[in-house]
Amino acid sequence: MISNFKDINQLKFGAILSYANILLSIGVGLLLTPYIIKSLGDSEYGLYTLIGSFVAYLSLMDLGLNYTVVRFVAKYRAEKDNDGERNFLNTAMFIYIIISVVLVLIGIGLYFNLNVIFSESLTTEQLADAKIMYLILLFNLAITLPGNTFTAICNGYEHFIFPRTISVLRYVLRTFTVYAVIKFGGKAIALVLIDTFFNLFLISSSFLYTRIKLKVVVNFRRASLKEMKQIFSYSSWIFISTIVFSFQWRAGQIVLGINLNTVVVAIYAVGIMLGSYYTTFASAINSIIVPKATQMVVANSNGSQLTKMMIKVGRLNNYLMLLVLSGFFLFGSEFIKLWLGDNYEDSWMVALLIMVVYTIPMTQTFGNAIIEARNKIAFRAIWDITSMVIAVIIGFFASKNYGIIGMISSLVVAKAINVIAINFYFMYIFKFEILHFFKKTYLLQLIVVGGLSYVFFILKGYVSVSSWERLMLSIVLYTLLYALLSYKFIFTIEEKNMIKKNVLNRS
Repeated sequence: MISNFKDINQLKFGAILSYANILLSIGVGLLLTPYIIKSLGDSEYGLYTLIGSFVAYLSLMDLGLNYTVVRFVAKYRAEKDNDGERNFLNTAMFIYIIISVVLVLIGIGLYFNLNVIFSESLTTEQLADAKIMYLILLFNLAITLPGNTFTAICNGYEHFIFPRTISVLRYVLRTFTVYAVIKFGGKAIALVLIDTFFNLFLISSSFLYTRIKLKVVVNFRRASLKEMKQIFSYSSWIFISTIVFSFQWRAGQIVLGINLNTVVVAIYAVGIMLGSYYTTFASAINSIIVPKATQMVVANSNGSQLTKMMIKVGRLNNYLMLLVLSGFFLFGSEFIKLWLGDNYEDSWMVALLIMVVYTIPMTQTFGNAIIEARNKIAFRAIWDITSMVIAVIIGFFASKNYGIIGMISSLVVAKAINVIAINFYFMYIFKFEILHFFKKTYLLQLIVVGGLSYVFFILKGYVSVSSWERLMLSIVLYTLLYALLSYKFIFTIEEKNMIKKNVLNRS
């Protein structure tokens, strides 16, 4: 009984802390980014994001092992197989050590070619700073990959509270440290050192927790060839999916850094950051709903019932997605101008395009869970990575003439084609009733939200949103009307009853 109570607390407070991490990352990003840009300047901030994105590609060598550790640790614990768990962790750590060594060697090779890669876009002084930041970030990456194992072990043991508490603490301490360091004249190199220090703090804390509290001892010298085969058979497609997710947006920063300059990279990076907030918040909601939906699919998986469940999940997600999307369409440009200045106006278009192209996939997360549950992820991963490589190549040449718009347009078109392809996959492989899904999930919502957005768009022609006060008042008014119209005209009886049960009854 006590054990069950502790498990419930771990899940409950772990979920709360997960949301706290998301809200902190968004809040800190929105508050700290303009301060950093103003203090460093557009050019140096662009250099900071450029080198960070460049090194981030090396982090893709994680090979999906972090998710694999969580999954197999939980599996061995459920089976009470202590020997299997120990052999697995020893093997996983051995693989991580090998990956870190390989990354350092590759990173050193790239270090000696930074002059060639960025010869046309960076000045001599910028190249010197870039090399220092690159080496620091390379060290950071080399310790972070194996260090992530300890956080994954905590998750596998269903000890969610400690790692998430440490993560929240890191966000808070890092924010105050960055503010203080920049206030006293710190530059981009100082930010990289701060991030490295707090990564060490997170890794060492997780290591001590797994060693002292969980009594887990990892010895990478006792690796098992059998375990290696099992690990890679599971993690390979996760690795490919991770590559696609990172490749499709971060590639633009590298391309723009090569073809143009760091100021353009900074503008593009802000758009990517805002677009990623949209998908991150939606993912947090899906993580709560999708597991239960997946269990229902295992029990009963004909096409009509799968469609019904995807509609149920999709409609709930779509209320939030369309609110954010339509609100950002109406007020996003003014927000960015007030937040960062007129120079960052193009960031609005970058973020808006990402939000538009991700809205359908985020409302179809249930369908993606079906693909993974039935081990059909290969088609999606191969299709995604092929189309994105082609898109980056096209974007490379398009950005020379059309800048940011040329780059983001090629990536967004590729993603849109992927969405269409996946919907045909749902229809013909899993027998989803896709047209019925779009009718029930989107038709009425788009009519109501489109009408409300049109009214506010017309009103903006008469009332200028040129101050924070007017902007916040407009957003609050729009949100209230959106909620009232949705409840009145869009919500089903079941959805209204759910709101009454979970919100009104508690008050």
